[in-house]
Amino acid sequence: MTDTDRDRRGRQLDAWGGATRLLAPAPGGERIGERLARLAEQGAQAYDLDGWTDQYGNEDGIVGELERRTAAALGTEAAAFFPTGTMAQQVALRCWAGRTGNGAVALHPLSHPLVWERDALQILAGLRPVRPTSEPRLPTAAEVRALDEPFGTLMLELPLREAGFTLPTWDELTAVVEAAREREAVVHFDGARLWESVTHFGRPLSAVASLADTVYVSFYKSLGGLSGAALAGPATVIEEAAAWRHRYGGQPFQQWPAALAALAGLDVELPRLPEYVRHAATVAGALYEAFAGSDLPWWRVWPRTPHTHQFQVWLPYEADELTEAGVRQAEETGTVLFRRWSRPFGAPPGTAMTEVTVARPGLSWSAEDVRAAVAEFLGFRAAAAASPS
Repeated sequence: MTDTDRDRRGRQLDAWGGATRLLAPAPGGERIGERLARLAEQGAQAYDLDGWTDQYGNEDGIVGELERRTAAALGTEAAAFFPTGTMAQQVALRCWAGRTGNGAVALHPLSHPLVWERDALQILAGLRPVRPTSEPRLPTAAEVRALDEPFGTLMLELPLREAGFTLPTWDELTAVVEAAREREAVVHFDGARLWESVTHFGRPLSAVASLADTVYVSFYKSLGGLSGAALAGPATVIEEAAAWRHRYGGQPFQQWPAALAALAGLDVELPRLPEYVRHAATVAGALYEAFAGSDLPWWRVWPRTPHTHQFQVWLPYEADELTEAGVRQAEETGTVLFRRWSRPFGAPPGTAMTEVTVARPGLSWSAEDVRAAVAEFLGFRAAAAASPS
């Protein structure tokens, strides 16, 4: 990172961190002292702080308590805490390859292991991805049945982030799981954001998780933890996964800060997620109305009605220009509507996308507040284009 990049990032964090109106907290948008103070306050409600810190995730400590609570929430026999979701999923898919005798994993080309993990699935785990569809949605039952080669595991990312945090219907999900079973494959859910998916399905979390043989969940995304993830499923599989976790170097000496933050997230954020999902529909609808009433030649709010509390917004401008407009809006008005924009791989020049999250701060925004913020943002965009920073 160059000095210019550091200065730019510092300016962005200062602008977003000093804002008074925002739709969701910025990831990593707190100063160290602020985060420690919040962890101490929320952690005291989630776990006995007079207890001892853990060592290597011992079962009778805070990590063990997090694993038990996670398994109970998902309705599985057991769960194992991992420092990262990348590690948890590689281990899960490796375990299933050994048990099924087939190292082929059917997964979407937009799924996390194929987009964000530097080919670790192939290089470290020795597994081979097969792609049941290239459509920007999860595969259908017909596509799974039509795969022209056997596979040991079907991995479904719920929701599929790169396609706009999209989910199938409940009937579609159960059908695709059934199709995998017909192919004598096991099913693994990439549930990094499974917590907020239950509103769309209209089913309890345990009912959704029960469709899969194993489930990975994240603690730092929607639950606001520091880091970490869990792999949940049958006790024998989780025991094997714990052995691989050790081999992968995933058992640090002390993990209690991450575990404490995760427990606080289960207490504080998990019960609020359905409300966030419902209000995201209001925000997305207001964004659509605001863009429709502007002079923009093209835009996209996707999905039109969000499946979770996150969705995409696309605009016909360069990403740096839009990010600069958002920073200026935060600096001059204290309002954060959008943060970083990017041009995803394959998108044409002159287009950019940002991900919108609606969380607790966004619940106070009315549709009119959103429309006003859009008009303001577009004004800053014009100014940024005329005199770039």
